Amino acid sequence: MTTRTTNSDGLASGEVKIAVKDGEMTAYRAMPEGGENFPAVLVVQEIFGVHEHIRDLCRRLAKDGYLAIAPELYARQGDATQYTYNTDIPKLVAEIVNKVPDDQVMSDLDATAAWVAKNGGNADKMAVTGFCWGGRIVWMYAAHNPKLKAGVAWYGGLVRPATAVSPTHPIDIAPTLKVPVLGLYGGADTGIAMDTVEKMQSALEDAKSASEIHVYPDTPHGFNADYRPTYRKEAAEDGWKRMLGWFRKYGVA
Repeated sequence: MTTRTTNSDGLASGEVKIAVKDGEMTAYRAMPEGGENFPAVLVVQEIFGVHEHIRDLCRRLAKDGYLAIAPELYARQGDATQYTYNTDIPKLVAEIVNKVPDDQVMSDLDATAAWVAKNGGNADKMAVTGFCWGGRIVWMYAAHNPKLKAGVAWYGGLVRPATAVSPTHPIDIAPTLKVPVLGLYGGADTGIAMDTVEKMQSALEDAKSASEIHVYPDTPHGFNADYRPTYRKEAAEDGWKRMLGWFRKYGVA
């Protein structure tokens, strides 16, 4: 396993500030250097926040010609980058993740989309992608913002009990989802049961949705995260190609 590092040659990259309802939010943005009106991708963080892996994914998208931006969606609740993959997940979930309300996330992503439209991105060519925690948010934001052209959700939860901070889940919005979302899932994901993936697939089919789900057999959760032992190079590379193809298919290119 080798953690991938994408350089910033030919890119404008770094932190930016976005105005939100209660002040300012930091985001990491990468885009081709020079030019404007780039197709844009909102990148929704993993459970660990906007750490180096998420920043690297933004740079990879920028190398493919996109303005990619990852807002710090946990900013009010704490700094998730201070927790580690190996030891701190339950603590991170209890102290930060379970305190982040969906309505706050939707509002922050709206603010990010508005910022993009004024700072080099094309509001008519905008997509969203996200990983792990962010994979679930992709489905939810695609339902929230019908102006998006497409979404790609990497191994995000689909069927879960309602809570005060997350009253609805992807399975609930499947019947009315208009924005086409591609879901990428691992068949050996111990955190997202295959029966929930099948329920989501059935709900989308019943709704005659343009959204689709692709499952990689014998593949664990986090298969795109090249800093984790769950990384699977073949599935990750295929998923990336599918994502870019999905964006092109729906006009985000």
